[in-house]
Amino acid sequence: MFDVSFSELLLIGVVALIVIGPERLPKVARTVGHLLGRAQRYVNEVKTDIQREINLDEVNKLKDQMEDAARSVRSSVEDTGKSISQPLTEARDTLQNASESARKAFSDKPDSATATPDAATTEPAASQPSTDAAAPPAPSAPASDDAPRPTDAPAHPAKGPTA
Repeated sequence: MFDVSFSELLLIGVVALIVIGPERLPKVARTVGHLLGRAQRYVNEVKTDIQREINLDEVNKLKDQMEDAARSVRSSVEDTGKSISQPLTEARDTLQNASESARKAFSDKPDSATATPDAATTEPAASQPSTDAAAPPAPSAPASDDAPRPTDAPAHPAKGPTA
């Protein structure tokens, strides 16, 4: 701290001994040592406080840099997401339009084109009563429950018809 040589310290000690006297010199030296120790501790505390402030400033700068980097990454991710989602949205809209036009095209066709010709001719005949004279008359109620009906399967396939 101070550049004091041994000869200068010896000169200061001799002057202090003459001025203060031999009886009070140890007490004054002890007090000066305590004051110098306090001064050194105070200087060290100030140095550490300054160092903390410098480190805090560096940490704040680093924090700001990291926040800026995070913002730029976030914005690039959002831009990438938008650039990817836009073509997907356009493709989805195109597919929806195509499916709607396909539905309209299929729903505009007449119903007779979708039905089979056999089903169209057999359905009205089945719903109308038959007036054919050669057709046998409808059977009356069966004589017993075990007798098979002409249109139904036998009630008990293991047993034969009973008379």
